[in-house]
Amino acid sequence: MMTESGRRLGVVSHRSGRRDLVLYDPDDPDGCSADIPLTDDEAGALADILGASLILGQLSGLREQAAGLLTEQIAVPASSTYVNRPLGDAKVRTRTGASIVAILRAGEVIVSPSPTFRLAAGDVLVIVGNRQGLDGASAIFAADDPAG
Repeated sequence: MMTESGRRLGVVSHRSGRRDLVLYDPDDPDGCSADIPLTDDEAGALADILGASLILGQLSGLREQAAGLLTEQIAVPASSTYVNRPLGDAKVRTRTGASIVAILRAGEVIVSPSPTFRLAAGDVLVIVGNRQGLDGASAIFAADDPAG
């Protein structure tokens, strides 16, 4: 990949299964100025970081393009009536007009979760909507949601 600043970097996957994060030499496009071996866990963590960053960056860009469109992260408390239930049971879009676009769980990003996705205490919901919709979504996952 070529960065906007003109630097080349990449992830090399070897047939052996080893992965390296590499930074190419700016004076020699075939030369490597830095090579960082990655374990499977480190490669996964890097992918998660880049994935979450990309999603949140895209949402931020959308916020700038659409007046009144906001993003918010809402944690699901252990006391929520929706813990261990499918996401669809909350009917967030129907009830508030806001949309859950991703769920962050234990360092993993679940993009566009399905209505059958089961929520867990501590999940962080990435929600897009207007202020009223986000406030409504937050209330849904609170412990005392009357519709839950």
